[in-house]
Amino acid sequence: MKILAPRRFPGPAWDELADVEYYEGPLPGPRPDIEALAVVGETIDAPMLERFPNLRLVANYGAGYDGIDVVACAAAGVPVTNTPGVLDAATADLTLALILATRRRVVESDSFVRAGRWGTDWASTTLLAQDASGATLGIVGLGHIGTAVARRARGFDLRLLYTQREHLAETEERKLGVEFRALDDLLREADIVTLHVPLKADTEGLLDRRRLALLRDGSCLVNTARGAIVDEDALVEELASGRIRAGLDVFAHEPDVPQQLLELPNVVLTPHLGSATWETREAMTRVLVDNLKAAAAGKELPNPVYPS
Repeated sequence: MKILAPRRFPGPAWDELADVEYYEGPLPGPRPDIEALAVVGETIDAPMLERFPNLRLVANYGAGYDGIDVVACAAAGVPVTNTPGVLDAATADLTLALILATRRRVVESDSFVRAGRWGTDWASTTLLAQDASGATLGIVGLGHIGTAVARRARGFDLRLLYTQREHLAETEERKLGVEFRALDDLLREADIVTLHVPLKADTEGLLDRRRLALLRDGSCLVNTARGAIVDEDALVEELASGRIRAGLDVFAHEPDVPQQLLELPNVVLTPHLGSATWETREAMTRVLVDNLKAAAAGKELPNPVYPS
């Protein structure tokens, strides 16, 4: 099976593929010889599919696939796969890192030392921050990643709220130590809010201007999901006012980040690093290769998005 990919993906599993061609820049076409696309962050829509008339698989390198028009792929009879599950721990770890960095003002403190501003007044209030222990964490979306965050957060003695379409069973709630709240109520009550929902039609702009205004003064918003889940303009305004803080790994128009965010001390910014550990990226490659090899052999796909 002829595979087109933008790069070598990390880890030894990638070497198991025999016929891979690499491209730079936008996807080329027309290419009737290409049978599989191994992509990351690409837009795959109906016009793009027309460039690859003999395509048998779109294999996305990542848990999300919001750039892929699954309906168009289904109409063309082209299955879509992703790499779920293996990045849950890494993304949950980054979420906790952003919570701690934001609550304890770690990045501001680092800049303070580097600028030579550290004096001898230990009792100075310049960099006083907020405890994590005892705070209330609101988890929006208690799927695999949200659940991994909940398990880690218990180790920091955080009180845990969650919201999603359906309540967990009471036994599951007790096991995780979480309490259900409707989204608006969670936003009003939590000291820290972290987002773990996929980007879909009903979650785009989920935290709009009205909902952002519900956040408590001094609270912290963490987003390691997708930037477009939040009204980015409204979020920038809230952050510029100094009313809330944020730890952001994702943005609405990546890699573009609003200039005003770069100038604010109350926001920690990372460049979409949720899965960015060697171990996780190699595990993602393993899943990607398994999907490609299954398609080449005509076997059932282990991680289908379409057909589901």
